[in-house]
Amino acid sequence: MLERRRIFKGRRARPRFGGAALLLSAAIATPVVLGVALPSNLFGSAPSDRSWRAEAQAIRIVDGETIGLGERIVRLDGISAPARGEACRSASGEAFDCGGAAAAALTRLVSGRPVACRIVGQDSFGRGLGQCDAAGADLNRALVGGGFAVATSSALRGQEAMARQTAQGLWANAAGAPPAWRSRN
Repeated sequence: MLERRRIFKGRRARPRFGGAALLLSAAIATPVVLGVALPSNLFGSAPSDRSWRAEAQAIRIVDGETIGLGERIVRLDGISAPARGEACRSASGEAFDCGGAAAAALTRLVSGRPVACRIVGQDSFGRGLGQCDAAGADLNRALVGGGFAVATSSALRGQEAMARQTAQGLWANAAGAPPAWRSRN
């Protein structure tokens, strides 16, 4: 018996990648779909460009550049104050806590007033970065102008220069100011 053979029988094409291509496509598409579908502030506590407000009894001063507004934490944008416990020296050579002095200055500025902050971003810890005022007093500008913080943005450099010239706050004795401040031009 003769067997029939097809001479021009086409070879059945086997998929080369099959399941791997499907798995790779799903792995790429999933993050893209999630990125579009989920809210933008899911992983951070500070949405961009929002206003936060708190009444006087809900405000707490964390340090010279950080304020609590109820459950939210805001770091004042464009400034850097010394950390609590950082030692400074007075003109008489006496050591004192310059971070505590900066926090006390912020406490005096707030002093029982409601605070409103315009949140402009977030820092590396997820806290809101804000431009804050207490009953019309710009806290960011007042701390730099009073010599209790240095400017980290160009908008407040003039205030810092004025505080240095007039020996305000921690600039009252430049030799005893925080070490990082003494090296500033």
